[in-house]
Amino acid sequence: MKLGIQSYSLRKLTYENALKVMSELGISYVEAFPRHLPPSSNSVKDIINLHRENGVKVIAHGVNHLKSDEKELRSIFDFANKVEIEVITADPDEDSLNLISDLVKEYDIKVAIHNHGPTHRWGSYKKIYEFTKNLDRRVGMCLDLAHLFRYGENPIEAVNTLRDRIHDIHVKDVNNKGEDVIVGSGILDVKGVIGKVKELNLDIPLMIEYEPEPEKPVPGIVKSLEYVKKLL
Repeated sequence: MKLGIQSYSLRKLTYENALKVMSELGISYVEAFPRHLPPSSNSVKDIINLHRENGVKVIAHGVNHLKSDEKELRSIFDFANKVEIEVITADPDEDSLNLISDLVKEYDIKVAIHNHGPTHRWGSYKKIYEFTKNLDRRVGMCLDLAHLFRYGENPIEAVNTLRDRIHDIHVKDVNNKGEDVIVGSGILDVKGVIGKVKELNLDIPLMIEYEPEPEKPVPGIVKSLEYVKKLL
């Protein structure tokens, strides 16, 4: 499995400096936060070179709001294609899904719907499954462990239900108040989730997203990485 980091974890840094930190930590994969790497960026060659210089491959990008507008959608897919992004993490409007399903076939790029908390329109993995089960299999879910816990659903059940429709996992942990903490120090069954992924032989990027301590996130990121590496 590909282990990387959601660059939102380093949101107080410029993207260039965030990539340098990842390189120093031995991180090989990144999911780029749109404010770090706007999909409207024109200098594709410079973006690719920046990642190569740091030895970090951008394999996912998001979270992107996707509307039912073919021109706008194509601009995001064109960007992902040029930068060699494999997964667009998304918050799509419901009426955009059929068009998205057509575009994932055309571009061979996955779209992963992110469950962004208990009040979010895509908070439930069950809703995501119902809305995607009849679409192309490249349309699926980005499973955020902390947000799904706050919603009250079981992430292991989500993996078992969506299986190869889960295209990205935001690896997080929470305490008994539902607050984000270092992965491995909280109450989430991260080991069970990764065990289920391995049991089902799924090829899902694992992206650590460490949201606490935005001014000094590196120690927490390091401890989270160490824990997940042990599980792998």
